[in-house]
Amino acid sequence: MSEKICSELIRSTGCCKLLNIKCGINGFGKNICENFTTDVIRPDLDTYFLEIADIVSKRSTCCKYNVGTVLVKNKHILATGYNGTPRKLKHCHQIGCVFDTNNTESNNKPLCRGIHADQNAIIHAGLHGISTEGASLYSTHQPCHLCAKTIINAGIVKVVFKNSYSNTSAINILNEAKIEVVNLIP
Repeated sequence: MSEKICSELIRSTGCCKLLNIKCGINGFGKNICENFTTDVIRPDLDTYFLEIADIVSKRSTCCKYNVGTVLVKNKHILATGYNGTPRKLKHCHQIGCVFDTNNTESNNKPLCRGIHADQNAIIHAGLHGISTEGASLYSTHQPCHLCAKTIINAGIVKVVFKNSYSNTSAINILNEAKIEVVNLIP
């Protein structure tokens, strides 16, 4: 859902370009008057915060996936996170991906050096004393099972993502925890 803004509004003055007077409706040109026209369509908030998550994902240092996450409460960004190695460690794009180098534990599963974007955003908020209780999480990708459990315990109430995975276990536990889940397909 998008919000339309009058294309005749001069934002700096709040005046109508056509009538050359102050917008008498609400000063923002958002309500329809007889001179209302529009050429600007604002994205709805879910789309807006997902687009910010896309920008955040560009900081990712993962060789496989670039994932970005934004934590939001009351329409304000609390924290962001992207996937990559913990601070003070060399980045995967510098030393190579463990999934490509056969670095394995005794059970033959690769030990990834990275931390997920969702976890990083929640950790970043906690590190700076920001409560995530009641927040929404916007991510370029569906949370994994571990991130879903972290999201639940962080008190997050809504998860919005674009790219999904075939494994639905994370979605199942988010639903069980009564967290609103929205998949906005790109």
